[in-house]
Amino acid sequence: MYLYNSVSHKKELFTPNSPELVKMYTCGPTVYHFAHIGNLRTYIMEDVLEKALRYVGYPVKRVMNITDVGHLASDADTGEDKMLKGAKRENKSVMEIAQFYTDAFFADCEKLNIKRPEVVEPATGCIDEFIKIVSTLIEKDYAYVAGGNVYFDTSKLEKYYIFNDHNEEDLAVGVREGVEEDSNKKNRNDFVLWFTKSKFEDQALKWDSPWGVGYPGWHIECSGISMKHLGEDLDIHCGGIDNAFPHHTNEIAQSESYLGHKWCNYWFHVHHLNTDTGKMSKSKGEFLTVSLLEQKGYDPIVYRLFCLQSHYRRNLVFSWENLDNAAVTYEKLIAKIATLKKEGEVDEEALAQLKQRFRTALESDLNTSLAITAVYDVLKANTSDATKLAALADYDQVLCLNLLEAAQKLIKKQAEEEAESADPEIDALIAARTEAKKAKNFAEADRIRDELKARGIEIIDTPQGAKWKRV
Repeated sequence: MYLYNSVSHKKELFTPNSPELVKMYTCGPTVYHFAHIGNLRTYIMEDVLEKALRYVGYPVKRVMNITDVGHLASDADTGEDKMLKGAKRENKSVMEIAQFYTDAFFADCEKLNIKRPEVVEPATGCIDEFIKIVSTLIEKDYAYVAGGNVYFDTSKLEKYYIFNDHNEEDLAVGVREGVEEDSNKKNRNDFVLWFTKSKFEDQALKWDSPWGVGYPGWHIECSGISMKHLGEDLDIHCGGIDNAFPHHTNEIAQSESYLGHKWCNYWFHVHHLNTDTGKMSKSKGEFLTVSLLEQKGYDPIVYRLFCLQSHYRRNLVFSWENLDNAAVTYEKLIAKIATLKKEGEVDEEALAQLKQRFRTALESDLNTSLAITAVYDVLKANTSDATKLAALADYDQVLCLNLLEAAQKLIKKQAEEEAESADPEIDALIAARTEAKKAKNFAEADRIRDELKARGIEIIDTPQGAKWKRV
């Protein structure tokens, strides 16, 4: 399998540290509000990556953090504590907010067929690990205490900007656009490992530490949780492209300084879901959620298909028209699959060729668009329906579009509708109309049509004969 590595800026042959287990880490949600569908695009593509790795034969252990400690807008302890903001908004405690939105996040994941990682660890469960890392970084002279907070000293690194070639002068003060300067820092790109001084008087979550009562900085969470569950080396680290700097950059800095060796080999970044007005963001007010899609009548799996139709390294533009197109595509695809009969023998040679075509798409930097094309290739293949159904079932281990399940539901629905519409008297009139048309007695055919219409019956002429339904 070839994957694009954000560190090297090129596609590389994926070679895990051990073929016996791929260690995969995913940056999880900050649970102060519902996840928007832009967030969930990243989790969908990470889910596909994990399932693709399993599909080609790698065992995978995947770990995800839950950020349930105050996630600040800046290292200067300015901006807002997102967890506290959520608690005030809903008149709940911070931990009640965290639990509610953690449950909501995984409920959305279930609707999108996103597999829950083997390990899900909240930041509040790893305070001891964070303190251990920070203490060691101080001992190694990679960190310093100033103004009550502990900072990582980026000047001690040979190379800080791992994912790009930015010059220090080209970057805004601190780590994000519009961030105020923190006078405690020795260098403008230093970042907080541990806070003891907070501008929030009612900061809910604090712990004892060697530097005073406080709480961890954002970046230290992922390093500590990853090392706790995956050890000192990591095969793949995943996240949205907006996390590459500063979050993942800072993770690498603190982790490798703490460990004394390379930490992670491959960095997998999913690009943005944009709207006509730009990147989707909770800070802009109303945002799109899975629940909103459902309220508007969309199956969440349609959104999964919408994401899979584009490559994960391309920005994807969301509009209701684009989602409608995906819905139509899904409906037609399921209708085609529903025509397949469980007939004939599985042609193992043909099946192997179809599976290889799908695997090639996955191995080409997770080309999900090509993988969807492979689904249509199955439907057009000159082989038995049994072979086609076997191939589709195989593909759906990774795509998870409910291809066969949705087709079975459609078949059942059609059978129920046909049973409901069974009426010997109406069937007799339909048959009489058909005979009248054959005899070119169009006046009689029209009379029967008008009689049925008056009774709320609509006739639909098809190449297979006249059908009817109640209106």
